[in-house]
Amino acid sequence: MRPKFTQRTNLLALLFLSFVFVASTVQFCGCTRFPGQAPETAHVWGRKGLDDGRFVKPRAITIDDQDRLYVVDKTARIQVFDRDGHFIRGWRTPECYQGKPCGLSISQDGLLMVCDTHYFRVLFYTLEGELIESRTIGGVNGRGPGEFGFVTDVVQDSKGNYFISEYGDYDRIQKFTPAGQYVYQWGEHGEEPGQFQRPQGMVMDQNDHLWVADASNHRIQVFDVSGDKPKVIKVWGTPGSAIGELSYPYELILDGKGHIYVCEFGNHRIQKFSLEGVPLGTWGTAGRESGQLHQPWAFCRDSLGDFHVVDSYNHRLQRFKFQAKN
Repeated sequence: MRPKFTQRTNLLALLFLSFVFVASTVQFCGCTRFPGQAPETAHVWGRKGLDDGRFVKPRAITIDDQDRLYVVDKTARIQVFDRDGHFIRGWRTPECYQGKPCGLSISQDGLLMVCDTHYFRVLFYTLEGELIESRTIGGVNGRGPGEFGFVTDVVQDSKGNYFISEYGDYDRIQKFTPAGQYVYQWGEHGEEPGQFQRPQGMVMDQNDHLWVADASNHRIQVFDVSGDKPKVIKVWGTPGSAIGELSYPYELILDGKGHIYVCEFGNHRIQKFSLEGVPLGTWGTAGRESGQLHQPWAFCRDSLGDFHVVDSYNHRLQRFKFQAKN
């Protein structure tokens, strides 16, 4: 006997199918809840492989003042590209059997700083790939001053001091002078303000306030490091996948206009906030289509305001452009 469908049942079925269609359309475009100014996918490039211009789970990115992109992947290759993904040059770190780097940045004197994570150090290269061994900070595994666990990121303040984050048994940040001499440290494994669980990414603002992506605590912490000791300014973020919540924030970008962008490894997206942690929109959903992301590790912003996202588990990079001014 066939079931009897009422008019109400048909209406509910129609509404359900409409919901599925809308949801799948939103997922396909890869852009979710970005009021009035959703970014467009301007360029997608790279694929899995060992040849020049290919990647095996790229993990970190930085950009120089010529908009050249520096990308490191899980083969310990550092590859250099123009903003359109054209290969320029590449090299490997000295050792990699223990593990691969997971942080890149440009120093104030124009060198590439490489967080050689599993060798407990920061390496310095010229932008052409020449290793400057005399500039290396760290290299010894331990809890003492100037020793490291797994190094994740390095940034500088307005005076050229280095701040280096690490995780493992240590979960802390250490400060060094411009000459590489140890100054102080703070942090330990935990959930209280000033404690960390994998401080993965950092950015310094113009006031020497250090913003930290406290990844496994699913939050952002901000410290005033302009004085003799760091001071906690604010802590915000809660775990989850809803708008305003975070899942393994790995990288941060300040746009200088009162906004901070967060690259979420766990939620496969980029999220925009005010500096007080008010959510302003997201883009990206889990997937392999253009505009979708699969566990993005890092991102950077070029001189034109475009975002270059390391789409790690898709073995590629994507460039996103905002049509409206933000």
